[in-house]
Amino acid sequence: MSTPRFGRFSVFFPMWNEEEYLQRALNAATELGEELLAAGTVGDYEMIIVNDASTDATPRLADEAARVNPRVKVVHHPTNRKLGGSIKSGFAAATGDVVLYTDADLPFDMREVHKALRLMGQYEADLVAAYRFDRTGEGYVRVIYSFFYNLLVRVLFGCRFRDVNFAFKLVRRSVLDRVELHSEGSFIDAELMVSARKMGMNVVQFGVDYFPRTRGVSTLSSPSVIVKILREAFALRSSLNALDSAS
Repeated sequence: MSTPRFGRFSVFFPMWNEEEYLQRALNAATELGEELLAAGTVGDYEMIIVNDASTDATPRLADEAARVNPRVKVVHHPTNRKLGGSIKSGFAAATGDVVLYTDADLPFDMREVHKALRLMGQYEADLVAAYRFDRTGEGYVRVIYSFFYNLLVRVLFGCRFRDVNFAFKLVRRSVLDRVELHSEGSFIDAELMVSARKMGMNVVQFGVDYFPRTRGVSTLSSPSVIVKILREAFALRSSLNALDSAS
């Protein structure tokens, strides 16, 4: 048997009150992991749930899943740390050579990860991120919000990314060893991609079909989230300016 292209594959899901999606997410991740093993793409895989102080059955369901499946790991936050804190915990808990982060509501077909791993190998990419072909199913307010957010990232950092906050980030271990993430809020997606690009890493994007959330409510466009994004964006800009001045 040929040597797998990647040793271990990790996938983690930040979860806050995701009792309705948890098992479906694990089922999809397990199916993907078994396909990657069978194809010889990876040598092993693990699944990580980051429970961000959920108040529903998410903590109990996560622990039950870990008890019956040794490939499942659970990280519990005693207090709610939002998306940024959850992503940092997920990356810290992951042991894979390549690590995927996505949402529990499965906003894309998990088989797209086969393509992402192929692109990572073919283009020697350090980070592969997806963008949505069509996101109008969320409503045009969210589309407009996303347009201006991506424009802000382009203006502040000179990085041309599409759909920077979409929850599909596949990264090599080498990226996590070099990039130190600071954002606690939703700006963390942009911080990861901008930091990787500024360090000279190869960031590749590709398009996927998008499946909007059917249960629960997304809070990514709430006023408090937007204010936090702006605060963390300008903090990163100041940090990069300081590094440029010192070099």
